[in-house]
Amino acid sequence: MKVLLTQTLDRIGIVGEVLDVTDGFARNYLLPKGLAIQPTEGNIKRLEAARKEYEKQVAEQRAAKEQLATALQGVEVTLTRAANDEGHLFGSVSKRDIAEELQKLGHGVQPDDVKLDEPLRRVDTFTVAVAVAGDLRADIKVWIVREKGEGAAAPEAKAEEPSEETPA
Repeated sequence: MKVLLTQTLDRIGIVGEVLDVTDGFARNYLLPKGLAIQPTEGNIKRLEAARKEYEKQVAEQRAAKEQLATALQGVEVTLTRAANDEGHLFGSVSKRDIAEELQKLGHGVQPDDVKLDEPLRRVDTFTVAVAVAGDLRADIKVWIVREKGEGAAAPEAKAEEPSEETPA
């Protein structure tokens, strides 16, 4: 059955597009919910303006994503985490951690844009891909450094205390 989409639907089509779908899908889902109508000449002309507006929005979003990909190229992010003496983290660094750090730097990156096969679990430098669109990618450098533990801070504090007491 041929239908004319009145709204853009992910993985189905865009507004104003004429699709050939199964009869059941059209009768039971698209038509009752108002997502599609019969593809008459009048309906096609009526939805032509909506389709042009949608295509304009897609072009603007694409331009913004291209700017974001250009801005991200070469960005370096430093994350401080607790780790043992061998450099293994107590926990891990995930997509969300990297995305939040990029957002703090003013980049509109979502966690799903950060491409990690698995969370990062050691102190090191990593090159991570950020895909802002299907074909727009930028490589960023993620530095994971070990935070100073209490053991390192305590001797310095003790060293300062006696020196202050000595002059008094």
